[in-house]
Order: sequence, then structure tokens, then C-alpha cells
Amino acid sequence: MFENWGTRASVVLLGAALLTAGCSSGGRQDDAGGAPVTQRPASAANPYWVNPDGNAARQVAAYEKAGKKTEAARIRRIAEQPVGEWIGPENPEREARGYTEAAARSGRTALLVLYDIPHRDCGQYSRGGAADGAAYRAWIGGVARGIGDRPATVVLEPDALLHLVDGCTPEEFHEERYDLLRGAVTTLTSLKNTKVYLDAGNAGWGHPDQIFQPLISAGVADADGFAVNVSNFYSTQDSLAYGKRLAAKVGGKHFVIDTSRNGNGPYTGGAPEERWCNPPGRALGEPPTTRTADPLVDAYLWVKRPGESDGECKGGPKAGAWWPEYALKLTSGS
Repeated sequence: MFENWGTRASVVLLGAALLTAGCSSGGRQDDAGGAPVTQRPASAANPYWVNPDGNAARQVAAYEKAGKKTEAARIRRIAEQPVGEWIGPENPEREARGYTEAAARSGRTALLVLYDIPHRDCGQYSRGGAADGAAYRAWIGGVARGIGDRPATVVLEPDALLHLVDGCTPEEFHEERYDLLRGAVTTLTSLKNTKVYLDAGNAGWGHPDQIFQPLISAGVADADGFAVNVSNFYSTQDSLAYGKRLAAKVGGKHFVIDTSRNGNGPYTGGAPEERWCNPPGRALGEPPTTRTADPLVDAYLWVKRPGESDGECKGGPKAGAWWPEYALKLTSGS
């Protein structure tokens, strides 16, 4: 449902490459020319790192080289915001180190998304994940070594709990998944400057009564909280209401909301089972910030990277692939 690592193929960075490219200088100047994507000074309201070499930044440079100033300006609205960096399966330590070192040099916090749980996505667009529990534990260990003592905010395993509840993941894998999530929470929260949020579904999926016990079983008590609306489109208001109901059932834990594409709310047309997949008429939501509408909400985040496909539906490329036409539509809400 989320990322396809074969399509990404190390698109963004591998540690030293970013650092030597001058990512801490506040901008990126592509060989194609054009103004660099700027990294605004960190603030209490927006402490997160902007990748100067992400897909959106590259698209800005390409449009400017082609003389498409209007398109470049629209994609710049995405490129200049911090977005989640989804750690791939092959080199978790190197990737996590690269992102967090680059962020630290800019005086910012890296936003990382960990999505490699075994039996991931139930054979759908982003099927895959670690081969087994041992491989997953090793992968998490690599991520942790890569982060070290540098600041990071981690969104842990989108859909992993939801698919236990909706019947998508077979019963035989449930206990192992809880154990793996608890272990990941323990490993990551032991790091000095890392915050961890377990994914907890979205406002349109179901009632908090269905997922609060799985959240507890997965170790939310030891995490910093949970995440809602990851890669989905439900409004901030609806996500806030859902999160507050859920928080009341898990000890008042705080949460974060993915606002990357929720500016127009959810899509209500087409087949209900695929309304989440590249829906038309969506728009960018509130920019990432820690200044939110409720003290229980630690941040609005762009966990899903606007402009990257949800999967091969509605004319889209593989999950996680950059899709400039969709990115442009998100910036116009059409």
C-alpha cells in the first residue's frame, strides 16, 4: 500500500553522498541550473529536515531547466517541506546514518518511516518486507545503529496493526508481529534523541475500540505515541477526533497526524476498496509543524511524500515511484 523499493533504487541519498553535496548549506543547486531548494532555519514549530536532493527538488530543477516556471513554482511547494524518508531493506544502517547526519548538520530532526515488517501489505501493491522475524530484528538493529544519538522522529510500520485487525494478515503471524513491534519500540526508544510513533490507522477505517488493544500489545505504552492518517486523506479535524478517542483508551498517549495530502479530505468516488489509491482531486494539507490544534498532537507531518504513487491504479506507476503529474494536481487541488 505504501512503498515499492525496487522503484526507488537509492534515488535520494546514501550517507556521505548527501553530506559531501553540501546538504547542510541550506539549499541544492542542480546541474540543470535554477534556484536551489532552500532549507529554512529550524524553529520550534518546524524542527524537521528538508532533503535537498529528493524527488520533488529534482523535479523543480528539471522544470526550471525546461523553462516551465509555473510548474517549478508549484512543485517547490512540496520540495521545500520536510517529508518522511522511508528506509529501504538493503542498507538500513547506512541510510539511517546518512539522513540523520545530514539533518544534524542542519540543526534539524530527521523524519524516518520504517516499513519492512514480514508479510507486509498482504500481497497488495507494496507486498514484501523482511524475510522473517530474525531478518526484521537485524534490520531494526541496523536502523538503530545508523540513528545513534542524533535526533530522529520515527513512524513505525504503517498498516502493521491495522492488517492484524481487519483479517488481512493471517492469524499465524499475529503473535510474531506483536513481538517484533514491541522489540522495535524497545530498541528505538533506547536511543537518546529518537521519538517513536506506532501507526494506528485512520479516521475512515474503523472505531478506536478495534485497534487500541493491538496498540497496547505492540508496546505503545513505551513509545512516544502513535500516528494516524499515514498515506491517507482524512481531514485534520477528523484525524484529530479519531486520535483523541484512541488516546483516551491507551493512557493518554500523544500522536502525530499525516497531513501530506488531506487538504480536500478523502475521495468518495469509485470502488470503495481502492479510494485510498491515487485518488483524483486531492490537495496538499497543512505544512509540517509542531504547532497543532491540540496538546495531544505532537506534530502534523508529511509522512507520505506528496507526488509519489500509491500503486498501479488510476494510471499510476508502481508504489513509491515519483509521479510528477499527480504532484502537480496535488498542488492545485484538482
